[in-house]
Amino acid sequence: MKKFILKILLAGEGGVGKTTLLHRYVEGKFSAETRMTIGVEFFLKEVEIDSHYCTLQLWDFGGQERFRFLLESYVLGAKGALLLFDLTRPITLEKLENWVNICRRGDPDLPILFLGTKHDLANDIMVTDDYALEFKEVFNLFDYLKVSSKSGENVQNAFNLLTKKILDRQTH
Repeated sequence: MKKFILKILLAGEGGVGKTTLLHRYVEGKFSAETRMTIGVEFFLKEVEIDSHYCTLQLWDFGGQERFRFLLESYVLGAKGALLLFDLTRPITLEKLENWVNICRRGDPDLPILFLGTKHDLANDIMVTDDYALEFKEVFNLFDYLKVSSKSGENVQNAFNLLTKKILDRQTH
């Protein structure tokens, strides 16, 4: 049985919900009170997907501009990324190109899954699917999902989709 250790990046502006998503995925719980991530933190999660055992090394990037310089060295060796924006704050789409460039620094074809967060805040959503899909096309992101760390909607699904995509590249 082959075991894979997969380095996965979580990218996106400050406050879009990267750390909250990781807590929900790794620990199965919603934490409303996460603090700002300083630099980089990482989480580990063991999964079995399509009879492959994988250890996911999930790198949580601080979204604040002042940590950006740290990230370039951290992306090397990454096998995939989740790029998050906040469905209730269209401004979080503005710097996507920067994030894509950071993530793909070591691999121009790095699979990136595009995630709209805070989908549970139905009345506050300001980004339409059509608009989000334009970014997906422009930056060659392989899929788009709406997630909620609060309800758990699509959280497992997002990580599974990305892991499968990475495994396809590793094993073919």
